[in-house]
Amino acid sequence: FTLDPFHPGNPALTLNLPLFIFLFLALAVGMVVGSLATWVKQGRYRKLARQRGIEAENLRQAVSRAPAAPKGPALPKPTN
Repeated sequence: FTLDPFHPGNPALTLNLPLFIFLFLALAVGMVVGSLATWVKQGRYRKLARQRGIEAENLRQAVSRAPAAPKGPALPKPTN
């Protein structure tokens, strides 16, 4: 494999490796690029999940700070 298409005999830019090494390298690079593209594409969903998590925690804290409901019946007994 040579990196110089105009002078293929240049030993400084030539690699002599088995084909399966190049195939594995191409597979690894493809997996990294695909993973990075997926991670970037799903960024808005991670941001939305983070915002909703913060909102849920704020609501939990607001509920815990709310005064407790009275222990008695909510309505008085009817007098009929």
